[in-house]
Amino acid sequence: MQRIALIGITGRAGSRIASELLARGHRVTGIARNTADTPAEAGLSLHSADASRADALVPLLQGHDVVVSAARFDGGPTAEVLLEAVRRAGVPRLLVVGGAGSLEVAPGVALIDTPEFPPAYKAEAAAGRVFLDALRRADDIDWTFVSPAASFEPGARTGAFRLGGDALLVDAAGNSAISMEDYAIAFADEIERPAHPRQRFSVAY
Repeated sequence: MQRIALIGITGRAGSRIASELLARGHRVTGIARNTADTPAEAGLSLHSADASRADALVPLLQGHDVVVSAARFDGGPTAEVLLEAVRRAGVPRLLVVGGAGSLEVAPGVALIDTPEFPPAYKAEAAAGRVFLDALRRADDIDWTFVSPAASFEPGARTGAFRLGGDALLVDAAGNSAISMEDYAIAFADEIERPAHPRQRFSVAY
């Protein structure tokens, strides 16, 4: 059993990661701007806070084994704020719900830079790439950035998926997808059995 602080628990990915962790017997501290509508569960404590301020996060993160950020990149806490809060709180590990935009579709070519990338997602994807770059400069924090496939939506919990690195994973038909439920399994697995320290890895079918 680990003590895990989860920033962004009210989001689609964050709520599913919390459910997976609680089902495995971990204790979760859920943090979001407004947690009033989040159902109470055994092993879950909730705090409403402004995650864009390190001073607000530090007391909520102290005493945990792992910090998870499932917050948006565009409008959420910057990497610098999050890293400062983790350092000051003395938490040894940080895992981040990443995006697919910075994954490579060819050597040196990121998905976000292709003509087909949807304009509506560009701001979030660009902020995610900046966030990942900042993590890669942090040599004093045990961080992991977990990128989903290009299609990342609620769906079935199958337990069958593949792990990759910096390249976009696609299936035999050229599709890149993962359900949020299966992504949560891979994410929780990494918390329990760390295999990607100071790395980004990806999850897809």
